[in-house]
Amino acid sequence: MLLELIQGTEGGGLIIIQDSIHYSGRTLLMSFIKAALKRDEVVHLLAFELHEEELKHELGHSCLQRLKFHNAFHDPLGWNENPPFTVHQFITSELDSLLTSNQHSKPVTLVIDSFSFILRHLSPSAVCKTLQQLKKGGAVKTTLGLLHSDMHHRNMMGSICHLATSVLTVAPGHQCHEAVAKTIRRAKSGKISQAVERFSISDDMTVKVQSKPVPVGSGQGEAGDAEVDPTANLTFNLRLSDQERQAKEKLALPFVFSKEKKSALLRPVPGSGRILYEPDANDDYDQEDPDDDLDI
Repeated sequence: MLLELIQGTEGGGLIIIQDSIHYSGRTLLMSFIKAALKRDEVVHLLAFELHEEELKHELGHSCLQRLKFHNAFHDPLGWNENPPFTVHQFITSELDSLLTSNQHSKPVTLVIDSFSFILRHLSPSAVCKTLQQLKKGGAVKTTLGLLHSDMHHRNMMGSICHLATSVLTVAPGHQCHEAVAKTIRRAKSGKISQAVERFSISDDMTVKVQSKPVPVGSGQGEAGDAEVDPTANLTFNLRLSDQERQAKEKLALPFVFSKEKKSALLRPVPGSGRILYEPDANDDYDQEDPDDDLDI
């Protein structure tokens, strides 16, 4: 699933790479950029946390020449005059004019490094509105960006990730050169697929998947994931021996009628169902109509 996203066979959309202080997703982001340039796509990079020299070192001079680099690293808040790009320009009208400045028929990939910087200076509702409008179509085929999970509240991250068609959560692997990617993919039909893969990135930014995708919840776990008996380590016994089970079955519970008692109570007897009444001497019995006072 990871390679399909990098190769662009999943149809674009909003892709979020969610990393943390334990493992940076920027190298994987560079792999996405390089793969998009190889497909001859037009790639625009909004660089808030990435210097141009660092990008040149990662991708090489040839890739950097074909990349539409928008420098938001030096003056992201627009404190100086005529800044190249600021965080306040992250609105639909500004992005449309920026992405359509050069007329072309090639698909456009918008890369944002990172969403976390934008969320520090803009409200989550404004960021979500812009991302939702970018998803509706237009010039942008794919929007890709980093999101640092340890910088934001869970609710804020949930709002951003809810808009994404794919969320890649990266973490360090067991080997020093490996990492683990958990991918959540939302199809247009609404179906959600999840997979966990181990991968490595070579010096030329090529991603190599070390293991086949393991669908989350498929039941294909390791030996340690076998079903565990919840009563194994209790200090008391929940099971009955054969003798205890026989004694339980012979025990007569109160207020429980046996079949014999039920049949005896339900069996009809002669004279049942009659009401016998003997008048008392003090009964106030009148032979006349007792309701004659109601006649008009």
